[in-house]
Formats: sequence, C-alpha cells, structure tokens
Amino acid sequence: MASPGEAAVKDTHVGKKKKPPARYWEEGKHDNKVGEDGKQSEVAPQQKERQKQTAKKRKQEEGHRDGKKFISGKSDPFPGPAPIPEDRIQKFKRKDKTKKPRHQHYKLKDVITRSDEVSEMAQKQAARFDLLLPEDAGFLEGDEDEDTCMISQEDIADAVDITSGAKYFNLKLSQFGPYRVDYSKTGRHLLLGGKRGHVACIDWQTKQLMCEINVMETINDVKWLHTEAMYAVAQKKWLYIYDSNGIELHCIRKFNDVLRMQFLPYHFLLATASATSFLQYLDVSVGKEVTAICTKTGRLDVMCQNPHNAIIHLGHSNGTVTLWSPNQKEALVKMLCHQGGVRSVAVDKTGTYMVTSGMDKKLKVYDIRAFKPFQSYFLPAGASCLSLSQRGLLSAATGDIVQVYRDVWSTPVTKPYMAHRVRGTIWGMHFCPFEDVLGVGHGEGFTSMLTPGAGEPNFDGLDANPYRSAKQRQEWEVKALLEKIQPELISLDPAELGQVDRATFEQRHKDRVQALGFDPLAKEKFIPKYKKKGRSSAGNVERRKKQVSHEDQRDIIRNTAEDKMKIEKERKERQKKKAALSSKRSALDRFKK
Repeated sequence: MASPGEAAVKDTHVGKKKKPPARYWEEGKHDNKVGEDGKQSEVAPQQKERQKQTAKKRKQEEGHRDGKKFISGKSDPFPGPAPIPEDRIQKFKRKDKTKKPRHQHYKLKDVITRSDEVSEMAQKQAARFDLLLPEDAGFLEGDEDEDTCMISQEDIADAVDITSGAKYFNLKLSQFGPYRVDYSKTGRHLLLGGKRGHVACIDWQTKQLMCEINVMETINDVKWLHTEAMYAVAQKKWLYIYDSNGIELHCIRKFNDVLRMQFLPYHFLLATASATSFLQYLDVSVGKEVTAICTKTGRLDVMCQNPHNAIIHLGHSNGTVTLWSPNQKEALVKMLCHQGGVRSVAVDKTGTYMVTSGMDKKLKVYDIRAFKPFQSYFLPAGASCLSLSQRGLLSAATGDIVQVYRDVWSTPVTKPYMAHRVRGTIWGMHFCPFEDVLGVGHGEGFTSMLTPGAGEPNFDGLDANPYRSAKQRQEWEVKALLEKIQPELISLDPAELGQVDRATFEQRHKDRVQALGFDPLAKEKFIPKYKKKGRSSAGNVERRKKQVSHEDQRDIIRNTAEDKMKIEKERKERQKKKAALSSKRSALDRFKK
C-alpha cells in the first residue's frame, strides 16, 4: 500500500500534459537536441534565428507601448504628427472650447467633447492643406518712380501670358446700351442687359455665346440665379425669369417696377427694390413671395447685399443708408452717410466694411460693426458706381473713367492703383469671382479689364467650381437645396443662432416657478448620506460638507488663475513686440549723442 506522499507524486505526474509523439519530419531535430548520453546538445541554427526574431518583435512591441515607433529597429527621429504653426491654426479657428459642466450631465459632456474634437481636427486639417494651395495672389508692381495707374491695359495684356491677355477685350454694342453686368457665382459666365432690351449670356472665357434675345422693353437690371441655367431680368413693368437658352420660364406680376436686384445664394432668395418703394423677397426654389416691405423712402435705385449675413443695404435720396431683413417690417439700422443723395453702396465679403458714394462728391468707408466712418475721400466728380473685389480692391466709376483703389480701409489712399477710360458713360460694374478681371458695362457696350490682385486665387471646389461638369452642377444643386437656409435665420449677427436668449429664458423660468410653487433649477442643499459603523459621526459629516463646499471655491479659483495666465501672456507678447520695435534702428539715431 502506497504512502500519501507517493500518491501525491503520482497525481502530479498524471496531471502533466503528455508530449505528442514526434512526426517523421521532426525526428532529425530531436536527434540534434538530445544526444545519446541524455544531455542537451547545441541549439540548431534555425531555432537561434527564430529566437532572434522573437526578441526583435518583443522589443518593437515594448517600443510601441512606450509611445515610440521603431523603423528598422531604430527610434523615429520625428515622433508624432508634424507641428503646425500657431498663426496658421488661428487663421482657421472656428470657435473657443466649450466649458463642460462639472456635475452629472455625462451625456452632455460626451457630446461637447466629441464636438470639440471634430472642430479641432477640421481646423488642423484646413491648416495643413493650406500649404497645398497652388496659387498665390499678386499685384501690379511698377518700376522705380512709376505709378501703376499710368500703365495702360494694352501694356498689361502684352506683358502677361496669352491666356491672361485674352481676358482683356471690348464688345462694341452701341445700339442697345448702356449695359448692366453680372457674373455667375463660379465666375465662368457673363450676363449682359442693355437698357433698350438686349440680353446676352456668354461663356466669356471661351467667348462662346449661350443665348441672345431682345425683350423689346426697357431693362433696369439683370441677375444670375443659383446656377448659370437661370437668370432674372427686371423689365419695364414686371419681373421675368429666363433659362440659358433664352426661353421665358416665368412672368412674376407681383414684382412690378423693379429697379435693382440682389440674389442671396445660400437662402435661394431674390431681393428686389422697386420704384414704388417696396423691398420684396422671392424664394426661387418654390416660386413664392416670402415678404414685401414698404420702406416709405421713395424710389429705390441703390442696392447691395452683405455677403456675410445676407442683410440688404439700401441707399436713399436723403443721404441715409438703411439695413433690411425679411423678418422685420422696419429697418434694422438707419445711417446718415452723406449730405446729399446716396449714389452707390458696396460691402466687402467679410461683412466688416461698407463703402458709399454720394452727391456731395465724397467716398466714405464705414466699419459696419460700430456703424462709424473711419475714412473719407473727396472725388472731384464723385463716384456713380462702386464695386468691391474678393481681395479688397475697390473700383469707382466717374463718368467714362474707371479708377481702382487698393487698401482703402487700412491706410489713407492718395492715388488710384489703376485707371482706365472706356468709350461711353458707365452704367454697371462687377468684379469677376476667382479672376483678376473687372467687367464694365457702358453706353458703347462692354469692357473686360485686367486688374491684377482682384480675385481669390484658390476656389472651393465643393461650393463654386468654375470647371465643374453638368453632372457635378446637378449634384451641387440638389445638395444646395437640401442645405438651404430659411429666411427666418437672417439677422445682423449670425453668431446669435448659437446663443441662449437670456431674457426669454428668465421669463419662462419665472412663469415655471410661479406655476410649480418652487424653483426646480435651484441648487439643492447637500445632505450627507448616513453611513454605518461609526462613519457618520459629527466630525465626519462636517468634513464631508466642507469637502463639497470647497469644490465650488475651486471653480472660482481655477477661473481666476486662467484669467491671470491670459493677462500675463498678453503682457509678455506686448513686451516682445516693444523690444522688437526698440531694436530696430531709426534714421534719426545718427543725431543722438
């Protein structure tokens, strides 16, 4: 009979897993490992190689765990993503980081975190892709002691390449002028409307005529709609819609005596100003009138739009400029800009600056954010027509002379950047999007001027692609209709949509408190939970109460510390700029003793 110790030893041997019998192709390996005397011989070369590969793999995995990637067994000399300059990130900054609620609201915290991550990723991607933009903006530079305004269009056309030189041309159309001008959103197509009834659509880059009709009636204005397939013509009595083949699609008799038109591309709204003092909005996606506002300010023949917030600016004969939205029957803002009547108004694409010209022969630049003028220029004959380019060039028409100004809002301008004389009195001007071209409609036809530095060199292919095909245009049109902004959202400050209406919220809160008899949003007094085994003694309860009260104080201290750090950072930046300026040598330093 076996002893208990021997039984335990037998059990352990039974518990061990038996080694499977060697296969015929593995017999040689076992012979190499174990000799006749039972001692282990030298490890085979194949096994050594396998051990080396395993050790190398383990080393790489350890490196990955430490956050260091290995290339061919060596550490990466440039770990992580490539750094992006801070100024380029600030250029594409969308919003500040949203403050997260500290207590509860876990789902809200997750939503805010994901939103911030997506916004930050989009910001960094845009900053990285900014390096890949193929084109740079350039301006006309003259030789030493040479004014650029003295350089003629013929000299510029001869100096540039053949493709750019072909963009300077004249169309002699003296029979039906003067002409109003409009370019499509992509900058590819040109629409001309003569006062005596002539309408023409042109692919101006290839000089291909799309359609040409005569409506046998006075034309006051022409305007492209959301695509180059439709355009609106303000005729003597009513408003007409035509397609690119010249076929009449609609005659809208509610819109009578229209003098000027503006199209809001993201809202699909056609805004019209009439001789009867009415400002009307037409939704071209459904063909219905959105609103009609009686401005009570007389004949409306001066009109422009703010591309930033879709507000309409109207100029009046008493020297005022009024700002309008389809949501209100009264003007949002009234500004007294000139001592005489207003002749023309233009707003830049950022919605920051407004340029006006009046009968008092003055050209004024306004900051719309403060509604105050900060530049004023006197023109001997005044400016009858104004237009602003994508890059901030300002064109002003005086009789038959076009003058182009540069940086009118940053520094006082003493002379024009470019000047050109056309054959007849100017009636309409428009800068071509994404091209260094200014289209001028006058009494003798149309002139396409070369204005270096006017257009944005890089276009957004998903928004306005000059090279899109018919299929791409159809796809874009469907997406634009799905993303159409409702007219109720037009306001002076577009950022208001993301803010809480505090006044309305407080009033609703008061009504709710009166109805319930208590404040549901009031902060509940902290009552410590009762614990057993002596953990709810008076001292422990007071300690827990103090711990909770300290958390509120920490928020205040944290905000104060962040403000102090921000102020300190701004102070250091000011000191750095001051040091940089003081290190520069001045021409007057030679007089110092």
